[in-house]
Amino acid sequence: MKKTNFILAILLILAVTAVIITALIITNKVNNQDRFSVTGSGTVYAKADIANLTVGFTTGIKTTAAEATQENTKKMNRVISAIKDLGVEEKDIKTTDYRLNPIYDWTDKTGRTLKGYEVSQNVTLKIRDLDKIGDIIAKTTEQGANQIGNVSFTIDDEYELKNQARELAIEKAKEKAEKIAIEAGIKLGRVKNVYENFNSAMPMMDYSNAKLESSIGFGLGGEVMAGPSIETGQNEIKVEVTLIYAVK
Repeated sequence: MKKTNFILAILLILAVTAVIITALIITNKVNNQDRFSVTGSGTVYAKADIANLTVGFTTGIKTTAAEATQENTKKMNRVISAIKDLGVEEKDIKTTDYRLNPIYDWTDKTGRTLKGYEVSQNVTLKIRDLDKIGDIIAKTTEQGANQIGNVSFTIDDEYELKNQARELAIEKAKEKAEKIAIEAGIKLGRVKNVYENFNSAMPMMDYSNAKLESSIGFGLGGEVMAGPSIETGQNEIKVEVTLIYAVK
């Protein structure tokens, strides 16, 4: 008797579970059937007001770690001093890489042997006066920097630009929805949900941190060369919006 009751209870639970699952499937199907989604994108363009630049120095191979560290410290202190003299504030100078590496030689006869040590250091700059980019590149190479790279341009405050792009995206999404509804013969209800995706594309110049000769800042006669011309271009601010409509 107990065994029979237990089996009946199990069957009842399974039956209730099946009913619930079926109801959920039907509900989900109905919800999917009375919804319509459309995506629109809005793009605005603006000139960058911030430049990001990586400047660094890598020593040659030195006999001792102390010798490599000393040379790097001397050169980088001069480089950073030149950067500050050109108006870049301390808060906008950040060390992003510092490495002291042993350098080895390898031969079949002797195996691995220590050749010396090398130090590499990079600082990332946030340059707010874009007219000084070329001067900073020229002056830092004069002071010994032999790595320049990862030039990128950003906008300090994109809030209003995002709002403008979002308005355009919503307007385009609504226009698209109305056109599709007319062509498909459906009636749109209220907007039930909104999803947003933001993308900011910035111009970037990548020097890949290629080593530069320290003499790059000087002409053949020893005179100081002018800094390179760096063009900022425009940044693209793009917002993509998806509108979920109810269908009447």
